Amino acid sequence: MSKTFLLLSLHLLISIPEYSQSPERINKNNGANWIIYNTSNSALPSNTISSIAIDGSGNKWIGTGGGLVKFNGTNFIVADTNNSDLPDDGISSIAIEGSNTKWIGTGNGGLAKFDNIKWTLYNKSNSGLPDNFITSICIDGDGNKWIGTWNGGLTKFDNTNWTIYNGFNSGLPDNNIFSLAIDVNSNKWIGTYHGGLAKFDGTNWTIYNTSNSGLPDNAVNCLAIDGNGNKWVGTRTKGLAKFDGTNWTIYNTSNLGLLEDLINCVAIDGNGNKWIGIGYSGCLAKFDGTNWTKYNSGNSGLPDNTVNCLAIDGNGNKWIGTNLGGLAVFNENGVVSIEDKSKITPNTFLIAQNYPNPFNPSTLISYSLPIASKIKLIVYNAIGQTVKILENEFKNAGNYSVTFNAGELTSGIYFYKIEAGQFSQVKKMMLIK
Repeated sequence: MSKTFLLLSLHLLISIPEYSQSPERINKNNGANWIIYNTSNSALPSNTISSIAIDGSGNKWIGTGGGLVKFNGTNFIVADTNNSDLPDDGISSIAIEGSNTKWIGTGNGGLAKFDNIKWTLYNKSNSGLPDNFITSICIDGDGNKWIGTWNGGLTKFDNTNWTIYNGFNSGLPDNNIFSLAIDVNSNKWIGTYHGGLAKFDGTNWTIYNTSNSGLPDNAVNCLAIDGNGNKWVGTRTKGLAKFDGTNWTIYNTSNLGLLEDLINCVAIDGNGNKWIGIGYSGCLAKFDGTNWTKYNSGNSGLPDNTVNCLAIDGNGNKWIGTNLGGLAVFNENGVVSIEDKSKITPNTFLIAQNYPNPFNPSTLISYSLPIASKIKLIVYNAIGQTVKILENEFKNAGNYSVTFNAGELTSGIYFYKIEAGQFSQVKKMMLIK
């Protein structure tokens, strides 16, 4: 996300009216559908979109220059400083924990927690938060919140204690944090303003910069990690870098013909394609590992060539936050509504993280089958004993969901495993009573 737009804050819903309006639908780029939401055709309070997060129910939480918006596919619920307890109308970052809890970073008011009922505010005056300008938020598998700040370094919050990492007490190379990501091994990857990229494993710090690695720029705007563990690093002035743990591959104006080397945001879809917001007057780009496809206001329905943020939903829709053009939704095969998901034949085997997680006592487990398969879905306890067989039957290709009720089980860690033909995958879930 371009940090030009971090000086924004937020607010949310307490008895706020819902608005349902008709978005602008555009057929460009070989007939693919674009849907545009802006201040003229929807309840968006601002055409500057700074952050987007998608919850387990498919609701979009949209940070704007004029407050926070929840969009359920039909209705908008808008919150600002006039109708909620939030401290600031500009939102810099949003992260969603479990089923209900939103963690919202603001540009000047600190951190807000919202559980759909109650607001809890954290700032420099009432907590261990080192700075009220929140640039980024990530939540690890243990529920710890990792909070990047501007000028205050990195903060870990375990819901009770605050741990501060900065240039004075740790290996963090810069107290100005631009971006955060967490890999499958729970390593934290931290992009800084002028200190390069840092990796923190909970004990040790590893620093990558222009002097000791192939990182082309010490200003790291954005981070994304693909399914193979590659880190995709968007820089402020030197393009996009891919880091596989050993080698660096650089993509920039010299070797791609891109208009700018400023990378605002990166998101990765279910097929491994990278979607990249490029420059102040650049484009949205898709990179499939070989080919680049560029979308701009001239050849597509993109309403503004400055893309601040991206999110991709379970239907493959790209939700695109722009600087001045509002919110765009794009799908190469036509935008799909939340309600239409069950009608789509997926491209790959997939089992999603259960939702909510942690849960009590029920949770939803969703999975996708690209071909008809005999499937088995099993829940195990922490010592590998079978707790329940949820599915054991032949199913056609499609998207499926099953509810797991743990009403008779004790609190703790459980695992669920899907077997479908040659595909097998295990995920962890937590029951808290």
